[in-house]
Amino acid sequence: MAKQYNQSCPVAKTLEVIGDRWTLLVVRDLLRGTQRFQDLLDSLPGIAPNILSARLKLMEEHGLIRRTLYSDHPPRAEYALSERGRELGMVVGALAAWGHPVSVGYYCPDCKKGVRGTDVAVTRARARRGSPAPRG
Repeated sequence: MAKQYNQSCPVAKTLEVIGDRWTLLVVRDLLRGTQRFQDLLDSLPGIAPNILSARLKLMEEHGLIRRTLYSDHPPRAEYALSERGRELGMVVGALAAWGHPVSVGYYCPDCKKGVRGTDVAVTRARARRGSPAPRG
């Protein structure tokens, strides 16, 4: 069960969803694209299958990932980040830059160029035409 801080602070509320051990590492691995359970298990040495299942379930409940069955019998699923989950890419990137600033680069999909981590500013998302307004 996720830690409950019982605070109205947005940081505390966010940590209630993504602050558990392994969660941001699952996000990191899903940023590469759709993964099956076993792929995630293999890419996260040391995580127990029941912990991975719990993290994926919580992330799905909070709309961070989409779960799609690719086999009905036995039931097998693959996981992909939702749009909301992909927004965490900036958080993972910022943590990586903080942890090892020399080896981390960012890519700007708008200008199609690499960007230095020190030049990246974290801002509120703006709604794109045809997209819902940002959550606030």
